Amino acid sequence: MSTAFTDSAIMLRRNFKHSVRNPVTVFNAILLPIVLMLMFVYVFGDSFNVDGEYIDYATPGMLLMAVSYGLSATALGVNADMTKGIINRFRAMDVSRGAVLTGHVVSTVVRTVVALAAVVGVAFLMGFGPSATFGHWLAAIGVLVLTAFALAWLTVAMGLAAKTPESAGFVTVPLIMLPFFSSAIVPAGQMGPGVREFAEHQPFTPIIESLRGFFTGVPSAGDTYAAIAWCVGISLVGYVWARSTFTKRA
Repeated sequence: MSTAFTDSAIMLRRNFKHSVRNPVTVFNAILLPIVLMLMFVYVFGDSFNVDGEYIDYATPGMLLMAVSYGLSATALGVNADMTKGIINRFRAMDVSRGAVLTGHVVSTVVRTVVALAAVVGVAFLMGFGPSATFGHWLAAIGVLVLTAFALAWLTVAMGLAAKTPESAGFVTVPLIMLPFFSSAIVPAGQMGPGVREFAEHQPFTPIIESLRGFFTGVPSAGDTYAAIAWCVGISLVGYVWARSTFTKRA
């Protein structure tokens, strides 16, 4: 167990260094969500009919976008390890197999936390005014970290399953687009038939609504339980899929 923990820490440091040295990763994970928030709030914000200030409504959705936009780097990194022979080198060095996957997951969560902090900081500069207590903030952070953890495992599995780096970069597109078909930008009730039902029953909407509840100081138990259930389910699917694919291919 000690060896696996040490190997995981080494893999985390390796993956995090790769992320810092890749300007595309930094832009997609940190800067792009901020650019989108500036665009939606200052360009389109007055066009949307929401309760209160639009920045207060949009911030939870932008936080989830920050989680999603950093996933492509994870899929590409995992796939590169599989297709460029790096895994074979790790096997020759007797590196724990689980550490390779865990390193990618933890580095994704750490990178996401940095992106989330940047988005929240810019949101405050733009007038974001939550009514959350300290406990509500802790709960919101917990939901965000759990979401990042769940999507990280799913992305690792998708990157392992992809046959080429090109296809690995494409597999995360649905996860990147999914927030646009949720209540991230406008309330689901204002969407047209078909899209509204999809937005109401997809996993990102309860996650976003639970964050809104915490930030307004009026948390919704139903949305929070649904968000946690979705995250746990996605984590299990991603973990089992990733371990199974890694065992077959490594």
